[in-house]
Amino acid sequence: MLRYFRMHRRLSIFLIILGLVKAELPIANTPIGRYRGTITESRLGKTIYSFTGIRFAEPPVGELRFQPPVPIGCHEGVYNATIDAPLCPQPSVYKTQEDCLYLNVYTTKLPTKYDNNVKKPVIVFIHPGGFYSSGSRFWGPRYFLDRDIVLVTINYRLGSLGFLATGEKESPGNNGFKDQVVALKWVKKNIAAFGGDPGLVTIMGDSAGGISVVLHMLSPMSIGLFHRAAALSGSPTSHVLIGHDELDLAKRQARYVGCPDDTPSNIYNCLKTVSAEDLGNSLGKFAEFGGDPLLIWRVVIEKDFGQERFLTGHPITLIKNNKILTKVPFMTGITKDEFGQRAFFVLNNQTRLDRLNNEWYQTAPIPFFYERNTSYSKVISKDLRKFYFNNQIIDSSQADNLGHLYSDSHVGFGANRGVKLMSEHNPLPSFYYRYSYQGSYSFYYYPNSNNKTFGVVHMDDLIYIFSIPTGRFPIFNATEPEEIEITEKLTSNPTPTIDSKLDNVIWKTFNSKTQTFLDIGKKLVNRERLYERRYEEWEKLFPLSFY
Repeated sequence: MLRYFRMHRRLSIFLIILGLVKAELPIANTPIGRYRGTITESRLGKTIYSFTGIRFAEPPVGELRFQPPVPIGCHEGVYNATIDAPLCPQPSVYKTQEDCLYLNVYTTKLPTKYDNNVKKPVIVFIHPGGFYSSGSRFWGPRYFLDRDIVLVTINYRLGSLGFLATGEKESPGNNGFKDQVVALKWVKKNIAAFGGDPGLVTIMGDSAGGISVVLHMLSPMSIGLFHRAAALSGSPTSHVLIGHDELDLAKRQARYVGCPDDTPSNIYNCLKTVSAEDLGNSLGKFAEFGGDPLLIWRVVIEKDFGQERFLTGHPITLIKNNKILTKVPFMTGITKDEFGQRAFFVLNNQTRLDRLNNEWYQTAPIPFFYERNTSYSKVISKDLRKFYFNNQIIDSSQADNLGHLYSDSHVGFGANRGVKLMSEHNPLPSFYYRYSYQGSYSFYYYPNSNNKTFGVVHMDDLIYIFSIPTGRFPIFNATEPEEIEITEKLTSNPTPTIDSKLDNVIWKTFNSKTQTFLDIGKKLVNRERLYERRYEEWEKLFPLSFY
């Protein structure tokens, strides 16, 4: 009996403690319902209230597959926002499901009845991943939330589920971007309940997310939803073709999952019956040259079938014609080497190297994203071979040049053209940067080198902005002072008054005359005319008069 009493007493104490813990979990009271979150800590020990797995749209399944997102309504009770949501369908490394339109909110202060005037700047992060991978859960708050902000990370539909565009009424395209719009509308309506200022929202995206950011500035659907824009390592102002549909891509998707590819209607109707897992896992079948092309699904200029259109013209044409519909301060830039590591995927594979050398005119348009099988395609290929390789055989001695070609074609040229266009046609300031800090961590290390970093590649800056919960990178501490210094710089106000922590440098605005950019290395330095000779060659091949 005594043993039972002791066990019962311990159990009661445990339940009381559990009840207290549960009672202390943060609650956000929004216009559409209450949300319960969890508590974690920032790098410097600040309390973070985390609300994860918040649904912002109805499940895009069944009859809602390939349809624009339907905003979520009110809910009863307390929504459990303590669990990470599944990723949208993609090659199944992590749990995925088609019902994936969720977002996460991280804050360090919630409004209370005693202090209801909490208004922190909001950053909404649109994730990278080529429009076919990644998701909101990978971009953690432990660095950013040492600053006085609210961070939101979002999912959006990927691959064919988000970007099928047959050019017909049932599938005009751009649903992944429309998901982002609905997420931004949710933020505008509800973020005040998490201590955020709905009147001071910055959209920030990297790679595919950077492309998205610029498109939101041009989209009639995004008007009034944000107030600043930061496009990291991505822009839709490059030479990459943008049309009214991606029917050829839809046909390929149909064939890869056993559907007919004869008519848009048959493709659409059959793909509606294929499992989301099969669609996500078919990604590898789109590869044509090693892992290239890295960009498969794209934005389209929607034909008008009476629907609300995300994009109504070519991005370059719209900017040139002063149709930037959301004029806000704009920041963009690149990493020093971007996709330069892709050179090794060719140089270290003799079959690919031979193909690139011996079938240059047929192969080069695949990894470098330009038109194929046209007379002008041959002009482009001939020029690039001469400019980057001096018409020499491509081998290990050309590693840097091949890396430059990958970097310029994938990111550099588009970002450079984008900041030029924005500085000329957006009346608010534009800021341009190069991230050149080569630290101990990277998304690419030399093969068999015991983690020797190759350079400063695509997304390396994100390592110092977000805590990435995959076990790949540590949370920096006092044993890594240089890493901490970069993290503090990258998460600081980028245009402050003189500050010794930012090397007493004021980031100068970009203009077409001086073309000033901030070089973000161990020290911050204003420089001019980033990779000018390389980008001039692309300007010559793809002049603005084309658009």
